[in-house]
Amino acid sequence: MLRSRIRASLYLPLEEKTPAMAIKATIYKADIQIADMDRHYYQNHVLTIARHPSETDERMMVLLLAFARHAHEALVFAKGIADADEPDIWQKDLTGAIDLWIDVGQPDDRRILKACGRADKVKIYSYSYSSPIWWNQIGSRVDRARNLEVINLSPSSSLEMAKLAQRNMQLQYTMQDGEVWVSGNGETLQIELTQLKG
Repeated sequence: MLRSRIRASLYLPLEEKTPAMAIKATIYKADIQIADMDRHYYQNHVLTIARHPSETDERMMVLLLAFARHAHEALVFAKGIADADEPDIWQKDLTGAIDLWIDVGQPDDRRILKACGRADKVKIYSYSYSSPIWWNQIGSRVDRARNLEVINLSPSSSLEMAKLAQRNMQLQYTMQDGEVWVSGNGETLQIELTQLKG
């Protein structure tokens, strides 16, 4: 858990190093409890998220959901939006090879295929009403990528999760038989996920 805390705090966009006039990242803390009955994974992670100025609460909460679904002691936030060569979340082995690459949003086919060439597994979490249009445009271009999984969240799920966003969050994620529930602020949401590929 300590490793997650230290590495997650490194997720700082380039704007943090620019002069004072630049818009800085907003720091969020998330204490998440994970009960993944499908993987038999039961852990707490304390995460620090430096939210990029261009990010929304909705995207940040989808990012946390992706972390929870694949949680591991070696899983950490990368630079994401602040660095085109890094995903939002990744997991590396002891040699530095990338075991898992996770992006949130609607990356283009070139980025996806490049990631598939660099990592053993690539997961994309798309959301928003425009996701079907995005997937119709690029789905056939990435079909040959055998190590790619694309998961789409229903717009209602991602928007409801956005309402749970706070500067200091305590969230519980429960996974069983492919179903996902998120609890926080006295509310429990069932998340609608659709497998687009994989």
